[in-house]
Amino acid sequence: MLVFHVDANSAYLSWTAAALLEDGYDVDLRTIPSAIAGDPNNRHGIILTKSIPAKKYGIMTGESLMEARKKCPGLIVHPPDYDLYLDCSEAMYSILYEYTPQIQRYSVDENFCDMSRCPEAVRDPVGVANEIKERIKHELGFTVNIGIGNNKLCAKMAGELKKPDMIHTLWPEEIEDKLWPLPVRELFMVGRATEKKLKKFGINTIGDLAKAQPEFLKGFLHSHGILVHQYANGIDNTEVTVNDEVMQKGLGNGLTYAYDLQTAEEIAKELLALCERVGARLRRKKCAAGLVTVHLRSSDLRGYSHQLKLPGHIGTTDEIFETAKALASEMWRGEPIRAMSVSVSEFCREDEVQLSMFDKTGREKNERLDHTVDNIRKIFGERSIFRGTFANLDISPIQGGVNDGNYLMMGGFKT
Repeated sequence: MLVFHVDANSAYLSWTAAALLEDGYDVDLRTIPSAIAGDPNNRHGIILTKSIPAKKYGIMTGESLMEARKKCPGLIVHPPDYDLYLDCSEAMYSILYEYTPQIQRYSVDENFCDMSRCPEAVRDPVGVANEIKERIKHELGFTVNIGIGNNKLCAKMAGELKKPDMIHTLWPEEIEDKLWPLPVRELFMVGRATEKKLKKFGINTIGDLAKAQPEFLKGFLHSHGILVHQYANGIDNTEVTVNDEVMQKGLGNGLTYAYDLQTAEEIAKELLALCERVGARLRRKKCAAGLVTVHLRSSDLRGYSHQLKLPGHIGTTDEIFETAKALASEMWRGEPIRAMSVSVSEFCREDEVQLSMFDKTGREKNERLDHTVDNIRKIFGERSIFRGTFANLDISPIQGGVNDGNYLMMGGFKT
């Protein structure tokens, strides 16, 4: 098997930077101290990713924005835009699909490609990888690393060797020189807890792990010990599992407000604004949902949620909103609300939804209306058309955009 692992470099930052440049922004965020983080005014000030210049100040992913700004007062910060990121992911996938249909979308910024049936790649894997890398750079405006190996593990580890904008190979004969000298923590599937246990026994490098006795590792790591021992030796028999979309179990939208929501009317209108984005994202996936969940957080930071498993599947904004509103009404007891989210899951395809004889006419009308509104917003901007409910109000008709729910984002880990 010939596998490419294609990984967008600093995906959130790169994709935001590329979009801003396209819109006329005069500075490339990748060249200055910058970061993608939640809005600190809405209490979401966590660094999600940072530029290389920001890294030089000691800024780390996961730290608070307040701490990052102490290190670099001039740090430029932009909020995440997951709709944009999914667009960029789709664009990268489209280029890869021109070379092979055997693609596993591991996360929003990573793809495994089985290139075994691509004759050009078999003859010259580095040459084809370079062609893909340069096309993504020039056509989409961001860089990728491409790792090449005879299985998924070796391809992924190759792509991590040096960044950004690089191509690396990790063939069986290269494992001892390229992989074994690395710290054991850098091996895929070795986390902090596993690293700590390994180091107690003097296993500090991937080479140390590769040379350890499997049964010894199994004694304190159980079956995971066998897995990481195989990985340390470049052994991985898993196939490239084809999937045509980012791995996703659910999607949602939430917001922490700069003020407390005090009335049922305020909560309902803010819920509707959240549901507008949830519905649009669901239709974009061409899916309907069988489960709706609402989470509320009070001003004293107590959080609670209710969910409803539906007898069928829903996909229109009105259906999502009415369900979410009922759930919120069930659990709200009059306390001030500071944060709220709506999520949907248990998907099926739009064309698989079973229609009831009692709701067919109204549902089809609402579906057509939603798709028309979606198309208008796509062409003219998401606030080019909105419900009359929001006329003359300070509430934005489409809220949220930061918390995009339960799917695999950067690095193949759930957000």
